[in-house]
Amino acid sequence: MNNKTNFSRRQFVKQNAIAGVGAAVAMSVAPTMLANCSTDTGTPAILGGTKIRTKEWPLWPLWDPASDEEQVIKVLRSGVWSRAGLVTEFEKKWAETIGSKRCLAVVNGTNALITALVQAGIGGGDEVIIPPYTFIATAIAVLQTGAMPVFVDTDPSTFQIDPAKIEAKITPRTKAILPVHILGLPADMIKIMAIAEKHNLVVIEDACQAWLAEIDNKKVGTFGKAGCFSFQNSKNIPIGEAGAIVSDDDEYMDRCYSYHNYGNPYGSMVGTVSSGTIMAGTKLRITEYQAAIGLAQLKRLEEQTEKRNVNAAYLRSQLKKIPGILPYDFVPKVTRAAFHLFPFRYKKEKFSGLTRAQFMKALDAEGIPSMSGYTPLNKMPYLKNVMETKNFKLMYPPEMLDYNKYMERNHCPVNDQVCEETVWLFHNILIGEKEDMNDIATAIERISRNADKLLNI
Repeated sequence: MNNKTNFSRRQFVKQNAIAGVGAAVAMSVAPTMLANCSTDTGTPAILGGTKIRTKEWPLWPLWDPASDEEQVIKVLRSGVWSRAGLVTEFEKKWAETIGSKRCLAVVNGTNALITALVQAGIGGGDEVIIPPYTFIATAIAVLQTGAMPVFVDTDPSTFQIDPAKIEAKITPRTKAILPVHILGLPADMIKIMAIAEKHNLVVIEDACQAWLAEIDNKKVGTFGKAGCFSFQNSKNIPIGEAGAIVSDDDEYMDRCYSYHNYGNPYGSMVGTVSSGTIMAGTKLRITEYQAAIGLAQLKRLEEQTEKRNVNAAYLRSQLKKIPGILPYDFVPKVTRAAFHLFPFRYKKEKFSGLTRAQFMKALDAEGIPSMSGYTPLNKMPYLKNVMETKNFKLMYPPEMLDYNKYMERNHCPVNDQVCEETVWLFHNILIGEKEDMNDIATAIERISRNADKLLNI
């Protein structure tokens, strides 16, 4: 295994921030020198005390030089670099891993979502229900089809779309629900699927952060018509850039394949020019290099996922003891999560009014890197920009493109609060050991005990 384990906030951002854990995130501001566990809960490090932690965190992504590099070199020497046998092998193994009949690998998770929506018949004039607590790609995918995103507020305890608020947002234009298993925590697919069936809506799952997560022992991404995954560099199964669509619907997956290969009929030989193009598709094929890396990373995913779950459960149990720290809850019947990130809400009133930014600055000084998470997706300028485009003016009546009215219809007050309170811990932290989780809890406990002394940092 790669022995480079030095990790810092700045390194993580440099390596993974471009379309990684999210564009609109705010980081703690002090550089981190990561460190030895200490039981000392005395003077905070930011005030001159000894850091809780100087021990190094694992670098991400991980790889094994003995096997991973060998696979990539084999591709190089083969001269077969474009889509061929290794891509097909990766698709087969990912489908088997997820428990789906078919898998199609594409260039990234965003285009997986676009392809899945387009081939499900979503387009101009339609509405698609999505959560506001997610990465920008979820909304962009909807907009790229010509459809209009409709935002449903967040359940603050789970960070997921609130199923109890979905039906109120359904209109005659609603054609699909796009739930997101954000942070690697499953959305409530049992309730969502019941709503979708009642209203005859398509469900496309954004599982781009939820590899191997389960509800009632069924993998997320397999509840709806299709599930979409991302393998970007920051993800729990990192390939650099890549994504995948899974589904049990053969005819649907044939269309998705054609779409990702210029619209040529599925089954034509890769690399040939077909005179029988059946749709206006595009080129979304991944390379053999990416598949080689994916196959190598897949070997470690099960073990890493299990470790993340064990460590997350223990860390959650410790953080729940600290007033003002509210870790995630699961929706009913979750049997496993992916933990792309470990989220908790920070209640500053329990910390003498210490702001979240001040809390994170103090946490960073203790050797614990963190992020402040997403800003409200339903309030970003891209929505006004889209509504002013020629295409949207042709597809929607003026009253639907009134930006102020759209903002009113899509107001999500609970999500606004969630975005103001949430703190994330990186998933690579969760592949550490129990004592590493103790360091995190000890650091937060130290800040809690000394919050009144930190108000001017």
